[in-house]
Amino acid sequence: MRDLTYPPIIATAKAGFRALGQRFEMTGTEHVPRDGGVLLAFNHVSYLDFIYGGLAAHPSRRLVRFMAKREIFDHAVAGPVMRSMHHIEVDRGEGVASFHTAVEQLRSGEAVGIFPEATISRAMELKEFKTGAVRIAAAAGVPLVPVILWGTQRMMTKDHPRDFSRGKTIAIRVGAPIHPTGADPAAETTTLRARMSQMLAETIAAYPADEQPPGAWWVPASMGGGAPTLEEAAALDRTEQRERAKRRAPKRARR
Repeated sequence: MRDLTYPPIIATAKAGFRALGQRFEMTGTEHVPRDGGVLLAFNHVSYLDFIYGGLAAHPSRRLVRFMAKREIFDHAVAGPVMRSMHHIEVDRGEGVASFHTAVEQLRSGEAVGIFPEATISRAMELKEFKTGAVRIAAAAGVPLVPVILWGTQRMMTKDHPRDFSRGKTIAIRVGAPIHPTGADPAAETTTLRARMSQMLAETIAAYPADEQPPGAWWVPASMGGGAPTLEEAAALDRTEQRERAKRRAPKRARR
């Protein structure tokens, strides 16, 4: 698979990280194999997770093909860039095509990235997982590697102003691979979520204390932070979905 735009985009992103004085705490990156198909499952706390998530595979010299919602591909600028990087378009209403595309890429030896929560977690802890990650890994016969991102939400996430001030720490924790069989996708998804919940708690505990004061808005309520609870976040998600549906209604009527 030819990559004309991906390498220079990575170089540009790294220059941006340096300009922002960001520090990276990366652990477990040896769990990403240097070759062969691998599916990386990420938590989702920020609009920037696609950018930082790929760093988990960088020590293994891999380029991650992320599964991303169709709306990004519909954008006049982002769409062509995403396609040039061979990311995978996901239609939330009809995911069969993206499922098969992901399986094809994995079988051909690519590294693919997926967000099992599907959307950003306002609670900053894990939402319920879709079963797609374990089903895709099982169908392709590849390892499923869990990855936790932390600190990205401090820059750009839902309900908070953007903050690109200098000196933030970005934590990336990679866990040991899981090997789904597909025999019981629900049970295997529960196992994946439990593993990633433990990794998330470990990542938050290890994050620099001077950057994460008690009650910080970006820390889960269950861990003493000021983020909404999972229940409160779910209510906010439902309100957002209703408002989005209202905005889209006139467009559908014109079609």
